[in-house]
Amino acid sequence: VGLPLACAWLRAGAKVIGVAKTNKKVSIINKGENPLIDEPSLTPIIRKYVMEKKFKATTNGEEAAKQAHVILIAVPTHVKWNKTGKPIDLSILVNVLRIVAKGLSKGKLAIIESTVPPGTTLNLAKPLLEKTSGLKAEKDFGLAYSPERIMASHALQDIEENYPKIVGAVGPRSLKAAKALYEVIAKKGVITLSSTTAAEFEKVAEGIYRDVNIALANELAKLAKLLNVDFEEVRRAANSQPYCHLHKPGIGVGGSCIPVYPYFALHVALKYNLDLTLTRIARMINETMPEYVANIAIKALEKAKIDIEKAKIGILGLAFRGNISDTRLTPVTDLVQHLESYGVRNIVIHDPYAQDNPTKYPLVRDVEKVVLSSDLIIIATDHNMYAKELPKLLSNTSRKLIIVDGRNVLQIRKVSRAKNVTYIRI
Repeated sequence: VGLPLACAWLRAGAKVIGVAKTNKKVSIINKGENPLIDEPSLTPIIRKYVMEKKFKATTNGEEAAKQAHVILIAVPTHVKWNKTGKPIDLSILVNVLRIVAKGLSKGKLAIIESTVPPGTTLNLAKPLLEKTSGLKAEKDFGLAYSPERIMASHALQDIEENYPKIVGAVGPRSLKAAKALYEVIAKKGVITLSSTTAAEFEKVAEGIYRDVNIALANELAKLAKLLNVDFEEVRRAANSQPYCHLHKPGIGVGGSCIPVYPYFALHVALKYNLDLTLTRIARMINETMPEYVANIAIKALEKAKIDIEKAKIGILGLAFRGNISDTRLTPVTDLVQHLESYGVRNIVIHDPYAQDNPTKYPLVRDVEKVVLSSDLIIIATDHNMYAKELPKLLSNTSRKLIIVDGRNVLQIRKVSRAKNVTYIRI
């Protein structure tokens, strides 16, 4: 989030200091290079403004805060997955707020862009900044909340062109300043909300809406399979009605956003003894999809009389979404664990973009080798290359192959031409 945001401000004419956690990333940026392979549009911008000495990176957040007039905070917030539950982890944000507070002085404006549980700016950030700095928000410095609204691979376009900016603040002076600031870079304008809590809730609500709709698609796809109906056929027909917007089903929801934000709302709701039933059940449905897909794969192997322990499984895609490299919270991690629980031992993963591999299995780049050497393929990510290259590869295979399409990537009419292929859509 931070680097695309920096580039937007650079293009608007501002001087920017970027604060990164590691010396490695600082070094890359200060050489005029782009550390984000999923955001190639940033490369010429970084190069240009580093050369012009309008952009530099540092690990010294306190010094950067002292030099800046406006301080934008865009750091990760997490949910800890463990046996005791899923507690909210705002430790990175808290540490950064302490650093920022040391650099605060009168007249500055601090804006949080990280997605947080509703109430965080008012109940955590404001008192922490005030206590550490000795200043008062709204009186001495401005404090606002404006959630990032970007998607990997076109983050800069999202910031500048695609969506209005949402802004809430702790008071009218802060709101006026933040609104005027974002109007410089957001071509779709700025939507001001009545409070920071409302702005925080807006972002969480966006994520929950998507999670619930994905869960609905997953649940309906399960019923369609029992009815021996192609859910994709049903989905397309249903969506011809303008009030219906059925999503595609999939093997699970990954990334650092949609699987996390529902827990922010659930966490806050518990304080009021409110059970967000739909939000909770939607999360449960989506989190169990890797197990559901693994079960489909195992049943297909058993039907084909292929020994589970000797079966060669190829997983196509490790990134949580198509055409990007990001593997954070990828459902493939759970998928391989469930396959292992059934006795699967031979797994190879292909991904054309992923750099990090959270599994213990080999990550390879040769998709043809994976397809032609596997007994069963699970399509786990909707990379464009799979829709383009797989039909030809499948038509050339001489061995029997089972395809479990976990992202509805392939068209049935194209796959049906392959004589030795058993095709299963989730």
